[in-house]
Amino acid sequence: MVKIIMLLSISMLSLLGNEKLINSELERDCLKCHKDQSIPSEVIYRRYLMKYSSKETIREMMLAYLKAPSVEMSIMPPQFFSKFPIKEVSQPKEEVLRKRIDDYIDYFDINKKLFIPAEKN
Repeated sequence: MVKIIMLLSISMLSLLGNEKLINSELERDCLKCHKDQSIPSEVIYRRYLMKYSSKETIREMMLAYLKAPSVEMSIMPPQFFSKFPIKEVSQPKEEVLRKRIDDYIDYFDINKKLFIPAEKN
């Protein structure tokens, strides 16, 4: 029992410590505005994951949205925009946008947050 509690505690601490691993460009270019406006980035990523499931499709849909943001192109329901503003068109070159999207997907990847302890025989 003590081992299970200890393993759970360690896994929770590692998840909390993950905040420090944010790519500085991702933080500066994307997440800063999300945090300043209290936009739930992780919820947005989960919605993309539920709708599109493949990371490649998520990448393409995010890129399309960043190039031409609209309520229709958004993964969020229309009610979301009564509380949060529609994103402005992103100015960086496509290669920079693609890199930030890759960083975003990598940061919020749920596979990295799963922890399955090994069984002892």
